[in-house]
Amino acid sequence: MTIYLLLALAVLAVLVIYVYNSLISLKNKCDEAWSDIDTQLKRRYDLIPNLVETVKGYAAHEAGTLEKVTEARNMAMSAKSIQEKETAEKSLAEALKTIFALAENYPDLKANQNFLDLQKTLAEVEDHIQLSRRYYNATARDYNIKIEVFPNNIIAKILTFGKREFFEAAEEEKQNVKVDFKKEEEKK
Repeated sequence: MTIYLLLALAVLAVLVIYVYNSLISLKNKCDEAWSDIDTQLKRRYDLIPNLVETVKGYAAHEAGTLEKVTEARNMAMSAKSIQEKETAEKSLAEALKTIFALAENYPDLKANQNFLDLQKTLAEVEDHIQLSRRYYNATARDYNIKIEVFPNNIIAKILTFGKREFFEAAEEEKQNVKVDFKKEEEKK
């Protein structure tokens, strides 16, 4: 009888160790994925002052727009939680759109090689951010599944492993783009 009890305890101990180690592994992957997002966001934040300075040279009287971009960048850099990051990144993306819309009004700026290089680099960084977010969401999904299935959920709860939130697109980004060719033709 004692041998069966010891065997059952040994099996239970191995199960707990296995589940704990796999949870730690996935938790670390989530942390690494989040760090990748931060790295890409930092690259974007580093480009923005150069972009603002380039635009300033051509559109000095657009100071309000440039200030909004700087404020949005600072807000995004100081955001801590995923929800704060999502909100701040949405504001920053909107502010950056206004800068590129400004370029349409300034042909010299639109043709400036420095501006074009910054625009291209920023587009590349945006692609890397998207890939990093997708990787983070995939690892968060795997981690969340791991802590929710039985018997892992019992062990995860005892060891206080919590769910990870997903980095989701803003509602506006989920909407279909509406194209009205009639209005475009009327403008011409």
